[in-house]
Amino acid sequence: MKKVLKSIVNILAWVVLILALLVTILVFSSARNNGVANLFGYIPLTVESDSMYPTFSQGDLIICREIDSIDALQENDVITFWTIIDGKRVKNTHRITAVNDEDSVRSFITRGDNNAIDDDTPTYAGDIIGKWTNVRLAGLGNVMAFLRTKTGFFVCILIPMAIFFLFELYKFIVVLIEIKQPAAPEIDEEEIKRRAIEEYLAEQQKKNGAAPADSPEAQTEEKVTVPADTAEAPADDPSQE
Repeated sequence: MKKVLKSIVNILAWVVLILALLVTILVFSSARNNGVANLFGYIPLTVESDSMYPTFSQGDLIICREIDSIDALQENDVITFWTIIDGKRVKNTHRITAVNDEDSVRSFITRGDNNAIDDDTPTYAGDIIGKWTNVRLAGLGNVMAFLRTKTGFFVCILIPMAIFFLFELYKFIVVLIEIKQPAAPEIDEEEIKRRAIEEYLAEQQKKNGAAPADSPEAQTEEKVTVPADTAEAPADDPSQE
C-alpha cells in the first residue's frame, strides 16, 4: 500500500511540475510576442467576448494554429487577427464570410457568429495570428488569464515548483540515510509461515504431554536382537592317544 501511495504522489508531483513549466513557457512567450503565446505553432487564446456565441463563449480557451499560407484560408474558417476597436489594437476571433482578391491582394471579410453585421474593416495577411483548430476548453480561459497575473503566477507556478523541489530533496536525503544504514535481513513470507506452523505444532505437543517430533526423547532407540537359532560353535575334541 505504501508503494502505491508513493507512486501516486510521485506521479502527481511530476504532473504539477510539467503543467507549471508549460504555463511558464506560455506566459513568457506571450510577454515576448505582444501578448500572443505560441507553443510549437499552437496558440492558446482566452475568449474575451460573446461575439462568437454559441461557437464559444467569453472565458473559454480556444487553440489556434499558425497558418502556412494565406491562400489556404477560405470562407467559413474561424481566424484570430489584429484589429482596431475603440482606438486600441486588440485581438479578435471571427468567422470568414467572404474572400476578396483585388489587385493581387487577398483580404477577408469577417463576422462574429453572434453579430448581425460584418466587421467594419477587412482583414489582411499581416493581421492574421492563426486559424482556430476547433478545440475549445470551456472556462479555462479565465484560469489562463489569472495565471498571467503576478498573484496567479506566484500561487500556481512558483509555490508548486518550490514544493516539488523540496519533495525531491527530501527523497534524496532519505535515500542517503538508507544507504548508510546496514540493510536489515529480509525474511521471506513462506519462511515466516513455516516458522509459525512449527511453533504452533510444538505448542500443541507440549499441551498434550508429548515431546516434539524432532527431539531426542521422541527418537526410538535401536535394539540389537540375536536370532534364536544361533548357537555357539562346538569346541574341537582333543585327540586321544
